[in-house]
Amino acid sequence: MHRALPVLAVLAVLTAIWYLGAWRMNTPWALAQAERAGVELSAGELFTETMWQERPRLPAPHQVAAELWKTTGEMALRGRAFSKRSLIYHGAITLGATLTGFALGVALGILGAVAITYSRVAEMSLMPWAIVSQTIPIVALAPMIIVLSNAVGIEGRTVPKAIISAYLCYFPVLVGMVKGLNSPSASQLDLLKTYNASGRDSFFKLRLPASMPYLFTSLKVAIAAALVGTIVGELPTGAISGLGARILIGDQFGTPLAIWAALFAAAILAGVLVTVIGGVQALVLKRMGMAR
Repeated sequence: MHRALPVLAVLAVLTAIWYLGAWRMNTPWALAQAERAGVELSAGELFTETMWQERPRLPAPHQVAAELWKTTGEMALRGRAFSKRSLIYHGAITLGATLTGFALGVALGILGAVAITYSRVAEMSLMPWAIVSQTIPIVALAPMIIVLSNAVGIEGRTVPKAIISAYLCYFPVLVGMVKGLNSPSASQLDLLKTYNASGRDSFFKLRLPASMPYLFTSLKVAIAAALVGTIVGELPTGAISGLGARILIGDQFGTPLAIWAALFAAAILAGVLVTVIGGVQALVLKRMGMAR
């Protein structure tokens, strides 16, 4: 409870600001509608009108919560959790591509980190390009990946989305693992040499265990980046399924509530994924005797 109070306090402040913003942004439309109807609204009536518009400029928090429940919990209770109108279905589509890209990005990041740690040539050649790659806007890169995928005969949208996801998530893992693999001190490495330990022993018994806290920290960043990459990848692919597709469709049909519900579904999904990695981190570090 002591840890939750600061979070709840910040949440309360943000919610109040959100309600104030919804009232301010939705007021012109409410006044215009009242003027057309020849009705004069009191302050209370005006506030009510701004909080329950069908297509508000900025939906109120309770409207987003209602739309989120309508497209998740209510659909699940009706036995239509995986209906194409359900955010659970679209979240599952996005999750599949996210996990695929995450696995690919983590593998590339770890392999690159090992190469950089053990090879000066790899460090001088790979690291600068890895840094430069992160300066390219993913919005500009995503259509290129999709076009190239189609050119080489890759059908479907899962592979391009996974590649975009991997592109965003490999860099945090690369940087974190390079830091972690190089975290053992010179005296620790010298001690292994006195034991006549091989390079393989040095890696598996010292460098890799020492890198675990850095790896899990990087994985938390990487999984969130992978989810963002998947959603961004769904926008230019013309996808009809996935949270990114729901955002795009909501924008095309002018339904802000659908957009905000999909955004919050993505945020909740990201929170769940980060929490899962945090749980695995606690178990692994405790097993290794490194838990705080």
